[in-house]
Amino acid sequence: MITPRYLLPFDSTRAVHRFADVLVIGGGLAGLRAANAVEPNQSVLVVTKDQLRESNSVYAQGGIAGVLDPDDCFESHVADTLAAGGNLCDQTIVDMVIREGPRRIEELIRWGTKFDQSDGEISLGREGGHSRERIVHARGDATGQEVMRAVIKRTRERDNIDIWENAFTVDLLTYEGRCRGAVILNDGQQPIMVWAKETILCTGGAGQVFRESTNPSVATGDGSALAYRAGVELRDMEFIQFHPTVLYIAGASRSLITEAVRGEGAHLIDCNGERFMPNYDERAELAPRDVVSQSIIRQMTKTRHSNVFLDLSHLDTDHVMMRFPGIAKACSKFGLDITSDRIPVRPGAHYVIGGVSVDRQGRTSLPGLWAAGEVTSTGLHGANRLASNSLLEGLVYGAHAGEAAARAAAEVPTNMVVPRIQHPVRDSYESFDVADVRVSLKSLMGRLAGVERDAEGLQEASDSIRSFAAYVMPHQFDGVEGWELQNLLLTASCIVEAALVRAESRGVHFRSDFPKPDDQNWRRHLSMKIDVDGGHPRVEPILQAEEPGEVSVSAPR
Repeated sequence: MITPRYLLPFDSTRAVHRFADVLVIGGGLAGLRAANAVEPNQSVLVVTKDQLRESNSVYAQGGIAGVLDPDDCFESHVADTLAAGGNLCDQTIVDMVIREGPRRIEELIRWGTKFDQSDGEISLGREGGHSRERIVHARGDATGQEVMRAVIKRTRERDNIDIWENAFTVDLLTYEGRCRGAVILNDGQQPIMVWAKETILCTGGAGQVFRESTNPSVATGDGSALAYRAGVELRDMEFIQFHPTVLYIAGASRSLITEAVRGEGAHLIDCNGERFMPNYDERAELAPRDVVSQSIIRQMTKTRHSNVFLDLSHLDTDHVMMRFPGIAKACSKFGLDITSDRIPVRPGAHYVIGGVSVDRQGRTSLPGLWAAGEVTSTGLHGANRLASNSLLEGLVYGAHAGEAAARAAAEVPTNMVVPRIQHPVRDSYESFDVADVRVSLKSLMGRLAGVERDAEGLQEASDSIRSFAAYVMPHQFDGVEGWELQNLLLTASCIVEAALVRAESRGVHFRSDFPKPDDQNWRRHLSMKIDVDGGHPRVEPILQAEEPGEVSVSAPR
């Protein structure tokens, strides 16, 4: 794939400029936590492509995992995370994040988050893969909304933080091997060159690469794509977590049915009314997400039906309505009563486990660039994320990246020299239907690179993506829809190429032609990278691993 360095033309001598000590790209939980970690005497600019309330963090239903019960312990949470992670977690990172979790949850409470309580104590729920009740939740199934309400309020009260909403980050600015900020469209017309001493990437996920997804429309893989174009190392892009239970009604937008529903005792049944999960795993509905998703796909194939069902009819009606008011409301729009009717569900793309490689402070391979949240690959999740560990990771790494970037920015001289960078206009005479290409891409990814994969299907996906890219990537777009399509294509290519290389099954990556894990050959990470020097692309495959336990992949071109 021919990948342009920048997606739009600009000239630094003619552009509008903005300066900040720290630039935060992304307005979800990780981004806002990072912004709040910066010292009050330093200027922060938070840029988000939509409104602050539109992020994966807001849509999180289940909750935040943390050891708050005196009868629980860090070792148990660590063990559950490692067990879910397919023998690929970084145990030092797992231990760090989980031990820091309670402090970050208590921080949210101080900032005004109102978690659900029972008898004056925080209520703790249980989800798949957890051996104990340790999930804090808010307003039943609206944890993300409540957490983000409190964090957004606190962020808006900070005098040193400016927020740009509806501002699209097109590309990272790089010069002499360092990130210098980003090219951003704030008014939808003229690109603004935002120069920052340090930049933090917190753009979230890429669920919109797939047809079935729990993610909002903004989750188009922008962060991984713009990082890749800037020469930043990506890791483990083949690991895409599919949530087992996405509301499946033809013609309707897909809605997440939180894992907490199964945690409260809901059963999965097939079209014949048979409860099937005990046939696949002794943990039944409380098995980790990869196991449940794969089991659902196999049961759908066995029954030749497009979906399975969640059954809550055996649970207490009042408790169900109190615990899951949001889901009850969403289902009622389609005439479904969750206390008595079967809820049609099937797996959908939910969380990108891979992403930008970072260390324990959130430092990426590009000087001047940090990252936190779903856009990263930290080592916490391994090959399969444990339920409710994502908001936890965003909190911990957001704080780490914000603090580290602030320290680094304090050492950069106040007077910033603006180099001259020019990116010329490319000729674009062809016209095509952006929406049609996007739908075709999402469909083929769901069909060929979804819950179950094999070499033949992945190669077909790779060939199709290259065919799309041949005329989409060289095109000079002038709007968000076109740039999102280019980002989706690049992210999809990274996912497929990595999935082709990993000739085994591990965690969320299931290869039907290699159905077993192969620790001897594949208990390692996959990385991919484009080398960029001063903004001029030099595309090269990485030929050998830089560290033990890592394998490099020929990068999409």
